[in-house]
Amino acid sequence: MKIIAVIPARYASVRFPAKLMQDLCGKTVILRTYEAAKGTSLFDDVFVVTDSILIYDEIISNGGKAIMSVKEHESGSDRIAEAVANLDVDIIVNVQGDEPFMEKAPLAKLLSVFHNDLHNQIDLASLMREITNEAEINNPNNVKVVTDQNQFALYFSRAVIPYRRDANSDAKYFQHIGVYAFRKKAIMDFSKLPVKSLEASEKLEQLRYLEFGKRIKMVETDHISIGIDTIEDLEKARKILGS
Repeated sequence: MKIIAVIPARYASVRFPAKLMQDLCGKTVILRTYEAAKGTSLFDDVFVVTDSILIYDEIISNGGKAIMSVKEHESGSDRIAEAVANLDVDIIVNVQGDEPFMEKAPLAKLLSVFHNDLHNQIDLASLMREITNEAEINNPNNVKVVTDQNQFALYFSRAVIPYRRDANSDAKYFQHIGVYAFRKKAIMDFSKLPVKSLEASEKLEQLRYLEFGKRIKMVETDHISIGIDTIEDLEKARKILGS
């Protein structure tokens, strides 16, 4: 089974323009992310796929592999689908370009579900972690996921799901961590499917998979992702590397 990591990397960002090219203790954010993915030794290959010649050159000039997008894309999944269309690969892991502190353990746990999926019942897999803090649960920026008894996703939402009708309910809440591992067919199918009402309403691309019957296996982890979405995040990352 051939497994690769693909890092979709847009230059533009509404909250933090050009964040992937910011200096992070001597290296750009995108280069550190690429090196972190390589450093896990989990992948047969690692690529950055980008719409920016600056990001492309940054990776290539440092000995990495990068692919320039031909088309404009609304989502990272669409960008990845274009990049892998002609690659001989079984599993593609979508690594977020603004997360230079990725850890090997949760990624290995994510990939293990495919090694154990003897009947190809899993189209894609993703991570979730339990949250108990009320502010985190109620924050619409923290996407929540509910699953069935076999840990397949039933629904993702920015709203609080499940709804706790009784105060003493033992309901648990899980935050979706946006790291995905796809079978190639699943992501190629995704790129051909239209946006439907659930995805349009919640602005969550994973709902497109559910709306069209794809099965998403959720893997629980205690990993807390550290993304760089703001200048403040960048300063925290510099402190982590400098400590």
